Amino acid sequence: MPTNSESVKIDDEAAVKKVVIVGGGTAGWMSAAGLCSVLAPLGLEIILVESEAIGTVGVGEATLPHIRFFNRKLGIDENELMKATKATYKLGIEFNNWGKIGDSYIHPFGDFGFPINRTGFHHYISRAHKMGLPSHLDQYSVPVMAARMNKFQTPHADTENVLSTYGYAYQFDAGLYAAFLRKFCEARGVTRIEGRINEVTQNKENGVIEAVTLESGEALSGDFFIDCSGFRGLLISQTLKVPYKDWTNHLPCDRAVTAACEAVGPELPYTKATAKSSGWQWRIPLQHRVGNGYVYCSEFISDEDAENSMLSDLEGTQLSEPKRLRFTTGQRQKSWVKNCVAIGLSGGFLEPLESTGIYLIQEAITNLIEMFPTQTSYEVDREEYNRLMDIEFERVRDFLLLHYVATTRNDSPFWRYLTAMELPESLKHKIELFKSTGRVISYETGAFKDPSWLAVYFGQNIVPGHVDPLSLHMPDTVLSGQLGSVSQTIAHAVQSMSTHKDYIDAHCRAL
Repeated sequence: MPTNSESVKIDDEAAVKKVVIVGGGTAGWMSAAGLCSVLAPLGLEIILVESEAIGTVGVGEATLPHIRFFNRKLGIDENELMKATKATYKLGIEFNNWGKIGDSYIHPFGDFGFPINRTGFHHYISRAHKMGLPSHLDQYSVPVMAARMNKFQTPHADTENVLSTYGYAYQFDAGLYAAFLRKFCEARGVTRIEGRINEVTQNKENGVIEAVTLESGEALSGDFFIDCSGFRGLLISQTLKVPYKDWTNHLPCDRAVTAACEAVGPELPYTKATAKSSGWQWRIPLQHRVGNGYVYCSEFISDEDAENSMLSDLEGTQLSEPKRLRFTTGQRQKSWVKNCVAIGLSGGFLEPLESTGIYLIQEAITNLIEMFPTQTSYEVDREEYNRLMDIEFERVRDFLLLHYVATTRNDSPFWRYLTAMELPESLKHKIELFKSTGRVISYETGAFKDPSWLAVYFGQNIVPGHVDPLSLHMPDTVLSGQLGSVSQTIAHAVQSMSTHKDYIDAHCRAL
């Protein structure tokens, strides 16, 4: 996201002077915050209309490290945000029972080891695996070892220090985050209007949206509209009739049931995703409660059985009534049509297996600000924006699907269905390349870089058949000592870290 108003230039004659955001929640208030921090100083008027009578989905409580940079660009103090949202820190996601029942690994926000001779560290791990040496990736990752030991501190500023080799995210109350951003936005001139929309007016000649009318009769006109109305897609779907790309053939889970409970034991600096017979269950620890949810495929389990399964696995006293959600995994065929951009659930939904919901909102906002149009430049901006969002959604889709298909599980109809699935060519190529050579396809854009793919590959027992020839320069007799030295360096560094609880107590405990 641009850092200041100087990075955005708007021609006065053709300027978009008024933006109307339809819907609040995380997507709406993140959109308002991004726009008001960059474009409001240039005279852009921002109106957000929402109704307290219309509930929000309320998930997206676990995040990726990218959210820190979004908040930083807004000038938000991290400790204040953590207190306000009753947040904990997140070093990664623990995956249980995915490769096979009994397996457990952590996808960390950080590197594994250090490149040697300009060769990825994982090639040396592959060699150790073939030699029968201890070769579990965990011991070569600061965030994994810290998570296992319930430790946390912010990364070291010195990039030569091993404690600089990781990132972190938040586990927070999404409703409180939206409320926090609302205060931020209103203090910077964003106007919030309470009310339900019962009519959308389009220009009869070109179909652009001209206004939305509330039940009260008040009409809100605008030059540009952002649809944050959730699954119903009031503007992008109901008004502009943009079709939806249905990806349930690859990601068949179509429902979820959620509930909060009391925590038993200390707050952990990581999210859990435990594979079950017909989907998977999340555990997200906050300061005041634990969020839980079972994401499942209704073709293989009933709503009642899914709810009972989720509730039976709660660790503490249940704090909320179960909430059921229905969804269709996929993406809007175009995120930006005419003078309307769909952000959040109105633009697409990918199950929260890797906490990508808020990330995709953030990317949508960042791209919109960087390509913010004039009233005469829609066409070029639209095409590029839609191209970038297609890339983001498809790369996240492939990474999520990897978890399901990199498995030997065949203990239920759900898992047998997945193992027989025809993969998208984009993912099939990635897996085949890694199985053969250990190479990971890298992209400049996209949420997940090499360490993320490596965590899932090795964690779910996909080991390359061959290693990079450059890794063979190290004799077998030296390899064991080299790996041991890296492991010891990381173990010593993690021992010096604060406990997660002590760090929260010292910096951001909610009152």
